[in-house]
Amino acid sequence: MSLVSEEFPQVVPYRAEEITIPADVTPERVPTHIVDYSEAEQTDEQLSSEISKANVICIVYAVNNKKSIEKVTSHWIPLINDNTDKDSRVPVILVGNKSDLVEHSSMETILPVMNQYTEIETCVECSAKNLKNISELFYYAQKAVLHPTGPLYCPEEKQMKPACIKALTRIFKVSDLDNDGILNDNELNFFQRTCFNAPLVSQALEDVKNVVRKNVIDGVCDNGLTLKGFLFLHTLFIQRGRHETTWTVLRRFGYDDDLELHQDYLFPLTLKVPPDCTTELNHNAYLFLQSVFDKHDKDRDCALSPEELKDLFDVFPYMPWGPDVNNTVCTNDEGWITYQGYLSQWTLTTYLDVQRCLEYLGYLGYSIISEQESQAVAITVTRDKKIDLQKKQTQRSVFRCNVFGDSGSGKSGFLQAFLGRNLTRQNTVSEEHMSYYAISTAYVYGQEKYLLLHEVFPDFDVLSDTDLACDIVCLVYDASNPHSFEYCARVFKQYFMDTKTPCMMIAAKSDLQEAKQLYALTPLEFCRKHKMPPPQLYLKPLNPLHNP
Repeated sequence: MSLVSEEFPQVVPYRAEEITIPADVTPERVPTHIVDYSEAEQTDEQLSSEISKANVICIVYAVNNKKSIEKVTSHWIPLINDNTDKDSRVPVILVGNKSDLVEHSSMETILPVMNQYTEIETCVECSAKNLKNISELFYYAQKAVLHPTGPLYCPEEKQMKPACIKALTRIFKVSDLDNDGILNDNELNFFQRTCFNAPLVSQALEDVKNVVRKNVIDGVCDNGLTLKGFLFLHTLFIQRGRHETTWTVLRRFGYDDDLELHQDYLFPLTLKVPPDCTTELNHNAYLFLQSVFDKHDKDRDCALSPEELKDLFDVFPYMPWGPDVNNTVCTNDEGWITYQGYLSQWTLTTYLDVQRCLEYLGYLGYSIISEQESQAVAITVTRDKKIDLQKKQTQRSVFRCNVFGDSGSGKSGFLQAFLGRNLTRQNTVSEEHMSYYAISTAYVYGQEKYLLLHEVFPDFDVLSDTDLACDIVCLVYDASNPHSFEYCARVFKQYFMDTKTPCMMIAAKSDLQEAKQLYALTPLEFCRKHKMPPPQLYLKPLNPLHNP
């Protein structure tokens, strides 16, 4: 009541009416509903109901009344804990009222209580009579909700919690633009602008580094802030009650109150993909991904070793690329993903699963480093394919070729040869690491395009819309097997004969003795009848080649 009227009420009821403080009069710009409780007027059930709805609870005791202070631990805190979930305790503010009646502080008595109960955010001594610290205590109550200590810091151990360290470590790595393990002045200023909309003046930068130098060995290296120094600074902010600084950083980098990356951050809702449209990375997205590759390719060999790849994905909660990726894109002689292979895999993910691509870009901090609203701006949604066909031109850069063929026809070898792999190399790939996709670049009229080959599982009766949706069809048969061509003919006649999808017949294993196909028409006659190009001979390569 003193807060609202700004004067001490002469007549105090058992219980004040619910008060709402509008957002525009609070420092944090958040509306606050204050609900009073009176043992004289309300039941335990009503109290339990109010506790379950509360974001923060203020326990008020009288500093001049020993029993009132004792009741904090003997009654109120146990009662609150009985009505809240152990894993999500509601923050508590201890409020020592009537400070105008005593000359001493109750803090000496209260400090052990605060150390015992981690849900207690802070203690404020106030006087409703002379209005001392009244508005401050409600500010602290708001702060306990918006910038809670609990997820960040363990007071018993006097250090940050593992989840907070993990989140801040990712933030450091994303902000370390050259991946040298140090935030230099340019990186620190970019970080400061990103989080607080203002750069640090050079003297302030030096002051920060001097604080770290005095307190942490190896906190500053080559005049830049190390991860150790970065984590120390945030521990210091929290210990000095400046939780809002750390929370501002965490939220700017996409974290929610549980220190998990927010779903809205990882999966922006702004992207809509109509039917018959595809998704591609735009030029700026490729530039960003190139910079990520460059900063992790430490030995500058234009390929990512397993250690370099692990370092690149260290900002992810899991390893997104499995061993199958090495059989989906181009690799070097050691089996490491090349620069071209790296961009190809990103292109494949964007094409097949754009939501997964957005998630991955979120982990890398795309929207923050590129200073964009969200990573959705990295995606281009292509024009409806039907319009492209009508106008006989397209702006698309990724084209899908579905590869059909009976078991043993040579489809997998065809995909691997597209990536430049000879027969010897193909035979070293284990079954569980095989990929049903292969993607690389091809030049069309002097322009670089991505060609995505997808091996369709040879189950004739269950071909899905995805199996059939593509830009071109390759029908692969084993030229040495007399029964192989029939499957290709049946697939073509049932699914593609009446469509406008261009089809191509591939005679695989043409290095072996050709067998007469047990079908009414020879492959060449079949192609002529259906106005297809003649069968293309494909030999399993003995030596590496690219784009056969």
